[in-house]
Amino acid sequence: MISSDPTYPLYPIVSFIGLVLSLVPLPWHLQAWNSGTCFFMMWTALASLNKFVNSVVWAGNAIDSAPAWCEISTRITIGVSIGIPAASLCINRRLYKIARVSAVTISRAEKRRAVIIDTLICIVFPCICMALAYIVQGHRYDIFEDLGCRPAIFNTVPAYFLVSMWPIVIGSISAVYCILSLRALLARQAQFNQFLSAGSSLTMSRYLRLMALAFTDLCLTVPLGIYQVCSNAVGGDVEPWRGWADAHFNFNRVGQFPAGMWRADRNVEIPLELDRWIVPCCAFIFFAYFGFAEEARRNYVNAYRFVTAPFRKLRSKSSSEKLADEHSKASSFQTTSPSVPEFLPPYTSHANSRGSFLSIDKKEKIEFDDSQPPHSSIPFIMPDVPVSPSSSSHDDTLSYYAQSVYHAV
Repeated sequence: MISSDPTYPLYPIVSFIGLVLSLVPLPWHLQAWNSGTCFFMMWTALASLNKFVNSVVWAGNAIDSAPAWCEISTRITIGVSIGIPAASLCINRRLYKIARVSAVTISRAEKRRAVIIDTLICIVFPCICMALAYIVQGHRYDIFEDLGCRPAIFNTVPAYFLVSMWPIVIGSISAVYCILSLRALLARQAQFNQFLSAGSSLTMSRYLRLMALAFTDLCLTVPLGIYQVCSNAVGGDVEPWRGWADAHFNFNRVGQFPAGMWRADRNVEIPLELDRWIVPCCAFIFFAYFGFAEEARRNYVNAYRFVTAPFRKLRSKSSSEKLADEHSKASSFQTTSPSVPEFLPPYTSHANSRGSFLSIDKKEKIEFDDSQPPHSSIPFIMPDVPVSPSSSSHDDTLSYYAQSVYHAV
């Protein structure tokens, strides 16, 4: 079906790019034990994947074609709304502890304890909230055309305390940590610089970027959380809580909403669109802070060298083989003796120590006097060459033979 979304296919492309970009800095943050930052990347990547799949599968339709995925997708949506602010809280908490550090070095046990606490805040607590959301879940899920699956949390008073209030509460705690971090940093700047220069994996540049990320997330989380609560409280009828049986009556029902229906109500369209576009915005903001840093550029170069290493080896191997072939050809050309012309005589002359001449073809030995000058006339044996009386070329050949024997002697 053709999507009625005017931004299609822009949103699926942006979501997929956000998925990739949010995971790019993950390896070197894992090495630095930045657990809060790693959880922020994981939740952002998971949210981008969820939005990407929903925008592709339900583009132009609201058919319940993937019930199993919708069950998972709705839990991811609830978890992300709490997991990303919780990761920002862990970042601010870590920055505050660094700013007020009383010791220059941190032991491995302390790092492990900090990772455990961050895991409880960023993983365990969102999972608990996902389970508690079932209390105020009126039916299985809703499907919005062009948006995909959404959790079916009906508008009742307990829903604000179990689901809606947590981004605001967590963001407010993060704001307190952020203010305390700035205050401690200004008060203990000398000791902070000593901590950074003591071989820590955290640099001043990374510290400031982490603080900028936490502050940016703080500016987005609290206002958007307040807007969501106000839009639900003012724009819709808040129903009283009548018990478990009433809340889960006809629970297997699936709500399906065409785009023309939910886009017609601005009180519904604006919160849904904000919730949709805030996820790739988080991914791009995070990459803007950490994707162009010095350690990021260094890791990009290492990754490029790792990927291109097999090709460089093949290239060097082919170049060495080519040079070896050229060297072997040059060596063979230098060591090969020149070929003997076909018009040379069919024998070789040798002079022994006594000044005798040995004709190989005739096997005859001719003695000459050593007292004679070296260039005196020396008798020699002419090879048996049939001569044609009418041919002058044979005379030239015989003359050449005679000259060759004379110079050999």
